[in-house]
Amino acid sequence: MTDLSPMVVQYREIKKHYQDAILFFRLGDFYEMFNEDAELASLELQLTLTGRGEGDNHMPMCGIPYHAAENYIAKLLEKGHKVAICEQVEDPKLAKGVVRREVIRVLTPGTILESSMLSDRSSNYLAAVAYDKGKYGLAYIEASTGEFKVAEIDDPLKLKEELERLAPAEILLSDMITDRPQFAAAVITGFKDMHEKPAAEEKLKEFFRLASLAAFGLEDFSAGLAAALAILEYLKDTQKTTLGHVNKIQPYRIEGFMFIDSQTRRNLELTQIIRDQSFKGSLLWVLDQCQTNMGSRLLRNWMLAPLLNVGEIDRRLDAIEELKANAVFRAEVSQELKKVYDVERLTGRVATQNANARDLVSLAGSLRRLPRLKELLKDKRSEALNNIKVDLKEGGLLTLVELILNSIVDQPPHQLTEGGLIKEGYHEELDELKGAARGGKEWIAALENQERARTGIKSLKMGFTRVFGYYIEVSNSNLAAVPPDYIRKQTLVNCERFITPELKEKESLILNADKRSQELEYQLFCEIRKQAAEHTLKLQAAAQALSQLDALLSLAEVAAANGYCRPKISGEGRIEVSSSRHPVVEKTLGSQNFTPNDIELDNEERFLMITGPNMAGKSTYMRQVALICLMAQMGSYVPAKSAEVGITDRIFTRIGAMDNIFSGQSTFMVEMTETANILNNATKNSLIILDEIGRGTATFDGMSIAAAVAEYIYNKIKAKTLFATHYHEITQLAEKHSGMKNLNVAVREEADRIIFLHKIVEGPADKSYGIAVAKLAGLPPEVIKRARQVYVTLDMIEKKTLLS
Repeated sequence: MTDLSPMVVQYREIKKHYQDAILFFRLGDFYEMFNEDAELASLELQLTLTGRGEGDNHMPMCGIPYHAAENYIAKLLEKGHKVAICEQVEDPKLAKGVVRREVIRVLTPGTILESSMLSDRSSNYLAAVAYDKGKYGLAYIEASTGEFKVAEIDDPLKLKEELERLAPAEILLSDMITDRPQFAAAVITGFKDMHEKPAAEEKLKEFFRLASLAAFGLEDFSAGLAAALAILEYLKDTQKTTLGHVNKIQPYRIEGFMFIDSQTRRNLELTQIIRDQSFKGSLLWVLDQCQTNMGSRLLRNWMLAPLLNVGEIDRRLDAIEELKANAVFRAEVSQELKKVYDVERLTGRVATQNANARDLVSLAGSLRRLPRLKELLKDKRSEALNNIKVDLKEGGLLTLVELILNSIVDQPPHQLTEGGLIKEGYHEELDELKGAARGGKEWIAALENQERARTGIKSLKMGFTRVFGYYIEVSNSNLAAVPPDYIRKQTLVNCERFITPELKEKESLILNADKRSQELEYQLFCEIRKQAAEHTLKLQAAAQALSQLDALLSLAEVAAANGYCRPKISGEGRIEVSSSRHPVVEKTLGSQNFTPNDIELDNEERFLMITGPNMAGKSTYMRQVALICLMAQMGSYVPAKSAEVGITDRIFTRIGAMDNIFSGQSTFMVEMTETANILNNATKNSLIILDEIGRGTATFDGMSIAAAVAEYIYNKIKAKTLFATHYHEITQLAEKHSGMKNLNVAVREEADRIIFLHKIVEGPADKSYGIAVAKLAGLPPEVIKRARQVYVTLDMIEKKTLLS
């Protein structure tokens, strides 16, 4: 290999420290990638692969314009890659030799701060998992907001389930964990866990500037401390800036929330529908009427982690009751919240010094709403609304608003280093520099008219380029009229460009004033942003209060619009709901087209066996029971006339079946695996929804399994259960067990067709109506006719067998 250029030597030295990232190496107005990074990026981003150097020194390369980098970076992060941004950190004009470059930040899927790369309405978590003395430490952070939580979990299955709930974009996994489970679709980054508890404790105290971690309730944590420290060190290594928005860490217990596993989230279509994974048609689609993105994220988190504490649930319900009772108040609050931007994420960018001028203007516009919102809340009685009012503190924040509005222009440019940020009148020196530049530009405009008159060349015009500066342009047809004091600067195809000594002198004054004013504007902006960062704690408190108000207001709006009732929450295990509805189906069909049904379950009559034809509404009924329990425990009103809901620790569902092709599991194997999970993990305080257990195998096998599962749940687990089946034979179990009850979905037969009434009535269905449903589905008449003939034959054979 021949001698390498200084730039290539510099590149290789920097790349050595970022082997797991694609290095964006700044060269002028481009980010260039080399070698394996270029080959990978060219494939992932569909860029043209070129090269530099010859022979042994040949380097594959590709590049992107620096101003378009964000879109390209977003695509790489979405595909699970990391990107190291290497910038020129000195002025090329002042550099002696190769320009000094440094990596200023590493972007990873779990550390994104840029709003354009984040989902507005869901959180983007970075999680870390450590292990110590039989316990897993789980910590997670939302890097864009500073939300930071930690738990310790003793069961690997519960750890996996909690990670599925959080759905982190990236997981840091300790090298102490040798058995690495598959965690959803997250990017996994290993870390070397060298920290005994005392060392981790000291580093965390140092970071948070605390004498003791007891201030956060972490004094008894061990593995959790290692996980939390791994996150902080990873953020410091990647962000290379202050983490001023990370100012506390909250411990939590997974036992404090109703657990909803991934299968149940999917079956109940909480955040997206099964068919095409779209948001529309999900429960969140119905409930989320939030005006702000931060309100939507909080509401989503409430829905995926329903509460188990009756007092906490009632506090939310009290607030919703008060909001629901006053439509005018709701409308006024909603109008104010519509003018609020994502203060939570704006604060994160301000605290990490990543905010641009538009961010500060958006922040100021949002904070201006605080006095009016506080005024609107002044007479509210519920504890939750009173707490929100207290946290909407204007003290200091209105001073910040005044600073931003007095200093930054109303519609600032996106770029921070090219001027146009600061208002006239804010800074005397800046005004003078801008005046000088403006006067010079006016002089040049006047010069154009002067030279046209002097030379008689009417098409003569002034121009400017970054390379040549200001010039006088004359077309070829008028070159004979050019005066002798013009100095030729550039020859083009149709014209020539000239300068004069006077023009160059004025150019120097203008450009110096422009450059100095741009530098001063950026300096002033950074000072303003730094002052804003000093309010981080107050901004975070205000953001939390605003998001809570928005989420509660959304639930109140939905309750008022759809006729929901306040559920009575009890610890007695009773579920009694009058005229219950499915919130999504009702919203889709319209309330006048939905048939409501009652629900009654308690610790004695706890098992409902439901029969009836397909398409009659069994699955809808069972799902609405689960959704009403979930909604009640998240602190929402529910779709019913009245409701009493006992606390449920977990909801399990087994609805439908799907082959798991990638793991080689058949429909029946998936069904049995999911059923086993329910039987092994449900408790007497759980709610179980089972639909058509055993249908994936031979009839008698399936019937036997369904009956055995039903009896096991009833006798051993004692959980409240809704069990839908087509095996009419097992409805006889209700005669053996007093706590089992048969229900069926009523139908009306007219001639050779059936009409679905969608009404749940007592007793088992007397037949399945499968052929009638097939007819409704449009099977050819000859197929229906033959099916009836075969059915009569098989029915006679079965009766003979039973009689023999």
